[in-house]
Amino acid sequence: MNTQRWMSRQFFSFYMTWGVFLPYWTGWMIHTKGITVSQASLIMSLGLVARGLSTLVAFPYLSRKFSSKTLLNGMAIGTLIAILCYIPASSFASLLVVTLLLHFFYPTLMPALDSAAGVLVQSKQLRHYGKSRSWGSIGFVVAGLILTVFTEAFGDDVILWVLLLGTLVFACLGFMRAPVVLSEKPQMDQTKKGGMLKLFRIKHFGLVLVIVILLQAAHASYYNYGYIFLQEIHAPQYLIGVIINIAVIAEIIFFSIADQSFHKFSVGSLLTLAALGSSVRWILVFTFPNVIVFCIAQTLHACSFAMGHYAFMKYLIQNIPNSQIPKVQGMYSALALSWSTAVFTIFGGYLYEIEPRYAFIGMIVCTIPSMLLALVYQKLELKKEAAVSI
Repeated sequence: MNTQRWMSRQFFSFYMTWGVFLPYWTGWMIHTKGITVSQASLIMSLGLVARGLSTLVAFPYLSRKFSSKTLLNGMAIGTLIAILCYIPASSFASLLVVTLLLHFFYPTLMPALDSAAGVLVQSKQLRHYGKSRSWGSIGFVVAGLILTVFTEAFGDDVILWVLLLGTLVFACLGFMRAPVVLSEKPQMDQTKKGGMLKLFRIKHFGLVLVIVILLQAAHASYYNYGYIFLQEIHAPQYLIGVIINIAVIAEIIFFSIADQSFHKFSVGSLLTLAALGSSVRWILVFTFPNVIVFCIAQTLHACSFAMGHYAFMKYLIQNIPNSQIPKVQGMYSALALSWSTAVFTIFGGYLYEIEPRYAFIGMIVCTIPSMLLALVYQKLELKKEAAVSI
């Protein structure tokens, strides 16, 4: 079978569902289930806490027990069941319980897919990981464009059904023929065990981790309230999906040129630029609450998210031993991509109810400190280079 095509298909089908869930789900709960912004933000924040536990603890444990294909299929079925449970859920308590269930299964599909791709690369069955992963980003964009048409025609109620259909398709594809190596049960890992606290003995790891945690946390308001904010500033409904996907397109473009254009930049320089771009992004959204400026600010996602993520991966490759990389990725996923975002989703929700623009300017409480810390790290890098040259 064509393994490259299989992996591309899996990435594309999953990220189509993610392109529905990430930008639209908070708005869907507010508009169709009748809960307040602060209630929705609390639900999604607690969901992110569950997501962090799942990716940091449950996924690594299950990965040692089951094959990649079994794990992917099991998580896909669990996700499908959780989405179905949203249909009867109507109270705050029931929506919270279902969201916690969903966040146990659904987000683990991302590291599960990456793990499957890693197995295929190691077994020399997948030549171009980046080529396949790019189809995930394309799927995210396509989902947003399709959903824009459907929400314009049928309203926000359709968001649930599109997510349900997309997940069903992904689950069905998982039961089709897959590369044989993905069905093999993993061998028991006999490598040395070491607590996560040992990672902080690696030079400057703690500092870099705090910087990227702050950088990723600054996206909390955008991820959860960007959709309803665009409605607030009277963006045409049929254009909202396009506007949201400007950020993804900027991200794709950055990653496609990063290795060639930014390989000479130090980690500290990249982190500083990412924090600066993020600060400018949220200041623009606050100062000029109109559709055109919001679109311009969307291009800065290439800095605020993509450059920050690229810088962290560059640090990881340069400084983290191979045996410790899975732990670092788990910590990054839980702390930067889940738990910090959860905390600032609640913070952003309270600000949004006072004044929608405040939710975005409030994110500079993350970006300004991250920029200052990045400048400190950049100076430490320069000192290190000077010492080596001597």
